[in-house]
Order: sequence, then C-alpha cells, then structure tokens
Amino acid sequence: MFYRALRALLSSLTRVILRPVVTGAEMVPAKGPVILAINHLSVIDSFIVPMMVKRPVSFLAKAEYFAGGSPRKRFVKTLFTALGAIPVDRDNSRAALASLDVAGSVLDRGESFAIHPEGTRSLDGKLHRGRTGVAQLALEHRACVVPVGLVGTDRVLPAGSRFPRRARVEVRFGAPLYFDRYDGLANSLPIRRAVTDEVMYAILELSGQEYVDSYHKRSSDPAA
Repeated sequence: MFYRALRALLSSLTRVILRPVVTGAEMVPAKGPVILAINHLSVIDSFIVPMMVKRPVSFLAKAEYFAGGSPRKRFVKTLFTALGAIPVDRDNSRAALASLDVAGSVLDRGESFAIHPEGTRSLDGKLHRGRTGVAQLALEHRACVVPVGLVGTDRVLPAGSRFPRRARVEVRFGAPLYFDRYDGLANSLPIRRAVTDEVMYAILELSGQEYVDSYHKRSSDPAA
C-alpha cells in the first residue's frame, strides 16, 4: 500500500513538473505479460515510462542504488522500490543472463517489464541496432511487446549533467506486437533477430530517430 501510494505521488509529480505529452498509453494491455521496449536517450528514461501507464512496471537498476544504510541511501532505495526497480549487479560477468532471468520471472507472473533493446543509452541521439534479449523474453515467456518512443528526455538530462532542465518530453506508445507465430522457435537465432528488428522498426516509427544498423558501445559514464 505504501509503495503504491508513493508511486502515485511520483507519477503526479512527474506529470506536473515535466508536463510530458503522452500518446497511446491506452494501448498497453491491462493484464498479462507485457514488455515495454523503449529507446534510450537519457538516464531518466526508465523512470518516466513506468509513470505514464496505469499498471505497475518493473525495470532493472544498478544494485548500488539499493545498498547502504545512511538516511540518503535508504531514501533512494525506497524511491527506486516504489518505482518498480529491481537491483542487478552490472559488474558481474553473468549480469546479462541474470537480467534475463529476473525479467523472465516478472513476465511469468503476468506482470510488465521495461527494457531498452539498445542495451545502453544513445549518446549521438540515433537509434542503434537492438540486442536480441527483448526477442528472447518475448518468445520464451509468450509476452507481447509494446514499443515506446521517447522524444526530448536527452534535453531534460543530457549525458554528463547532474541537474535536470525544463524541456518538452513526448512519450509515444505503439500498438502491441504479438509473436505467437514463432511459438517453439525461441532458440532460433534468425528468428530472434527478426523479432528484434521488428521491435526496433516500431520504435523507430514512434521516435523519429535516425537508425544506425550497429550496436552502440556502452558508455563509461557511471550514470548510463
């Protein structure tokens, strides 16, 4: 109850402060496993999108945000928990596999999970090739994928900035993508690639970004 109330408060504050223009949020299914596949322009992306839909949304966050016992760190932990963040150790060599396992358990409970298929935020503003983890999750856990295109979050909190700025933000939800036609083919690499490319094209249509058919290298910025 406490976390639901805090999340509602944070959602209201996000809408009042950023005044985001939200379109298509009603297309997010109210029930069942759903993956929100989002382009990645700013460190705030994972926080904004869950605030714009009615159902709770889980996403991964660095484990360090949940560690420590100081009042400030306890506050941060409470905040992240209310937002639906799940801690993950990004420095662990098995972090990628562990992340998929965590996401899969969320989807198996019929809940929703947010993911950035690019793997890291884009520092050049372009949409980069998606990694196939989003396809693996969708196929193995029979989840639909809702593409989400964010516009303007990189102007609110540009790379290297510590304080947010006032800028126009748009959150554009697309129609759900279903991949039932590929049942039983989750282990096929070509199928995973095809599903991922379909998801990325849908995000591209929503975000209006220039597409680059190459993976974006992970930033050394600790906030990425």
